[in-house]
Amino acid sequence: MSAPAESWRGVATEDTEELSAGAGVFLWARSRRLLRDLLRPHRRTLWLLLLTLLVQNVAWLAGPLLVGIGIDVAVPALVERSDAWPLVWVAGAMVAAALVDTALRYVFLTRSGRMGQAVLLALRRRVFTHVQRLPLSFHEKYTSGKTVSRLTSDVEALAELLDEGLDSLVTALFSVLTIGVVLMVLDPGLGAVALLGFPALFVVARWFQRHSTAAYRRTRETIAALIVQFTETFGGIRAVQAFRREPRNDELYAALNEDNRRAHHRAFWLIAVFIPAVTLIGNVVTVAVLGIGAWRVIGGGLAVGTLVSFLLYLRRFFDPLQDVAMFYNAYQSATAALEKLSGVLEERPTVPEPSDPVPLPRARGELVLDGVSFGYTDRTVLPELRLTVPAGQTVALVGATGAGKSTLARLVARFYDPVSGEVRLDGVPLHRLSDADLRRAVVMVTQESFLFSGTIADNIAFGRPEATREEVEAAARAIGAHGFIAALPEGYDTDVHRRGGRLSAGQRQLVSFARAFLADPAVLVLDEATSSLDVPSERLVQRALHTLLADRTALIIAHRLSTVEVADRVLVMESGRIVEDGTPADLVGGTGRFAGLHRAWADSLV
Repeated sequence: MSAPAESWRGVATEDTEELSAGAGVFLWARSRRLLRDLLRPHRRTLWLLLLTLLVQNVAWLAGPLLVGIGIDVAVPALVERSDAWPLVWVAGAMVAAALVDTALRYVFLTRSGRMGQAVLLALRRRVFTHVQRLPLSFHEKYTSGKTVSRLTSDVEALAELLDEGLDSLVTALFSVLTIGVVLMVLDPGLGAVALLGFPALFVVARWFQRHSTAAYRRTRETIAALIVQFTETFGGIRAVQAFRREPRNDELYAALNEDNRRAHHRAFWLIAVFIPAVTLIGNVVTVAVLGIGAWRVIGGGLAVGTLVSFLLYLRRFFDPLQDVAMFYNAYQSATAALEKLSGVLEERPTVPEPSDPVPLPRARGELVLDGVSFGYTDRTVLPELRLTVPAGQTVALVGATGAGKSTLARLVARFYDPVSGEVRLDGVPLHRLSDADLRRAVVMVTQESFLFSGTIADNIAFGRPEATREEVEAAARAIGAHGFIAALPEGYDTDVHRRGGRLSAGQRQLVSFARAFLADPAVLVLDEATSSLDVPSERLVQRALHTLLADRTALIIAHRLSTVEVADRVLVMESGRIVEDGTPADLVGGTGRFAGLHRAWADSLV
């Protein structure tokens, strides 16, 4: 088999390396902490479930003892004295025990199922809410497929544990402990014989535990890799089909699928060895007890009913051990999933909200970057930048790719915090503002102009969900989008489909402008918002820009110099520094970099 290739594996399975013992202990502690947090609100329910299960198991364990009493007491009473009452009492007790067992089993399954779903609901909400609040740096390194895997396959692994594993574990542990005591009480000699199987059971269980931990962690990693490739392949299906990538993607998916199959095959093989080994040990012990017990019955040292009860209890003693194995199967899978989920939840935001925010009820829009330095990893992008933008001024940022324009915009929107220096809005450092105040005051419109599945009205109201339909339509009219929206089959209620695929690029951009206009920020950042448009669409957007930028501070990142013409001020950036600063007219009439860019642009139109 050829190795799974390229970025799929590098991205999807970056955490698949063999873990050291110390790392494994850390991951287990982290997973246990998450599980404890999730179960804490349900402590009373857990105690009730435990009590229910204990009583139910007492009723379940009464059966073999009543059978023995029936053989040794009730049957002889009926045969020797024609007294049927002992047998009636034994039969009645068995029926009562069965009814109690059934009723409490129903209570346990319904209540535990309800609690399990509540835990899963809380976990999904927690992961979704937390991931939304993580910074761009996290989402840039953590693929969307891995996020999907966390919320789907990993949560489902935990669901299996909660739905089936808890019942199996508690029942098995209680049965083993209780039956062990009952066996010793019924007959200490035979009980000692039964206990001789424990060393072998311990060796088999330790072997299974040691190997299954790594096996189930591997299954979670391989399924995550599959989901990553699946998600990213169909997320970029246009590029896949345009470059005839399907055969290569088939190879990659087949290789990852084979990894997943092998990982599950290893896990199933461990179960296939463990369960028959437990069964074999149980059968050997049962044969030994039957032989010794039969010899003692013949010698008159043991009642037949006691031997029958002992054998029935012995069978119930070994059967739960197989349930423990199946629980451990679900438990290991859930633990591996919890490791991944807890890892995501312990990611800390690099742009945390302040504990004591400075209120900013109505921003004016003055921006100051005071000695701001920033870099990605070890590469410095902005070396000690200083800039002041008065409230209401429209500033265009131009320069070559990599000059630092988008980085400056992201710092203003506080998608990142500077390494040193401060970014201030109306004199208040951005890191001192609450998220609500900051997002109300600063809005970014990107080149992608992302639209969500739903109606056009919903997309325009995205930043102000409480806006009325009249306000939504007024924003669209102001931007110049009302005409094409009204011409659509369902007007503002038209579904834009996935990523706005029903609209053209220019129409999507106008909708995103209407969204920004309705949000009414003090500061608007346009990150190459017109670079992907054709000339007619660009003209529509240019007209909308004049309305959108009126009476607010704006930073426009533009490669098309036609967009720069709406600006009050132009900043030319190079290597993270401002090398030219002036009005468009002044810079065009000069001999600097912007004048050269403008001449090249003008020549391209000829």
